[in-house]
Amino acid sequence: MKVLWFSHLVPYPETGLGVLQRSYHLVRELARTHQVYLLAFVQRKIIGELLGDVDAGLERAREHLEQYCARVQFLSIPSERSRLGRSWLAARSLTGTYPYTIRWLLSEEARTAATEWNASVDFDVVHFDTLSLAPYRELFTHGATSLDHHNIESDMMLRRARIERHPLRRFYFWQEGLRLQRYERRVCPQFDLNITCSSLDTERLERVAPGATIAEVPNGVDTEYFRPDGEAEHPLGLVFAGNLSWYPNGAAMLFFAESVWPMLKRKLPGVTMDVIGSNPPSRLKDLAVRDKDFRVHGFVPDVRPYIGRAALYVCPIMDGGGTKLKILDALAMGKAIVAHPVACEGIRVQDGHDVVFAREPGEFVQSIVTLLENPQRRKQLSGNARSLAVSVYSYAMIGRRLVDELERCCANYDTSRLAPIRGGETQRAGIGASGSLP
Repeated sequence: MKVLWFSHLVPYPETGLGVLQRSYHLVRELARTHQVYLLAFVQRKIIGELLGDVDAGLERAREHLEQYCARVQFLSIPSERSRLGRSWLAARSLTGTYPYTIRWLLSEEARTAATEWNASVDFDVVHFDTLSLAPYRELFTHGATSLDHHNIESDMMLRRARIERHPLRRFYFWQEGLRLQRYERRVCPQFDLNITCSSLDTERLERVAPGATIAEVPNGVDTEYFRPDGEAEHPLGLVFAGNLSWYPNGAAMLFFAESVWPMLKRKLPGVTMDVIGSNPPSRLKDLAVRDKDFRVHGFVPDVRPYIGRAALYVCPIMDGGGTKLKILDALAMGKAIVAHPVACEGIRVQDGHDVVFAREPGEFVQSIVTLLENPQRRKQLSGNARSLAVSVYSYAMIGRRLVDELERCCANYDTSRLAPIRGGETQRAGIGASGSLP
């Protein structure tokens, strides 16, 4: 098959953000058996954080991806051309036909490129790697279409509205979520295949868009890269790793720092916490200045040494959709994990077997103390975690599942689905799922 992979980010390097890891590995696995063409938007902030110099980083990415892909082209994002671009776009979206998420990647450059690619290559499948790219579908006049849902965007936004305390922000997220829900209901059934990351997200999408054809391709983990390293653990060491500019991660660490950490320090005075991730909130950095045992490292090129040295991986995320790849990374490294149940949504863990669940501050403190004082129990959880990651979530297995679904999609291709996605601004270009609201 000739497959166009249309992406909202450059899927490189493979050790970056969770969504980036998924895209990179799935592109690579798909390219083992089929011809893959990559058309990708450049999120300059991500490239800069992961690769330093943006232009040099993009050249490295191109050289690497061209080893797998028949053709690679990168696209700029108009809203990133000015410092207030995204904020201005978010404000304008309140009165526009479509919400922010549906306007984020509007681009004449992308529209021109997509039209040219459609004319020059006879694609068997066009894969749109996020809801944010759905309006471009009308430009592809042949081939089956698939749409990946890293999260169910409307559900994630409405959940964010429910927990937001500020009334104006709560209203913004609420109206964004409802408008996204209407868009998903109309658009998703028009794709030959919708891909979700978990059975829970499948249920959510079925409720929103009952006519959509859906298949599950779970998130995965590189079990050779993330594996136990044999390094001695700090007996009272905790760790969390995740991009802190993504609101569920930042909110989770603020919850831990302000509601869990003071109680935990009183119980275990020698306990330490390493927080890894770019753009940490100022309140976390202030705590790190006051308390040498609470260490905020920002972005690091390799999280494995930090995770390997910790006795426990702590993940108090209680918001956001999709599957949290940070949990899969920790499972693959054989870490004992204490996590909020939401952090493990879509992953086949069992409370008490592969992970220990906690919801309230007191539960986190009690679970952490119990496990830190019981090395044998941690070892049991560790073995179960690694076994689950290898047997269910290795990218070799996940990639094969994606290939099977796309081959089936191509074989069952229904030309009647090619009616354009109509409606005002969608005729002028794309959208954005991982373009976080400002």
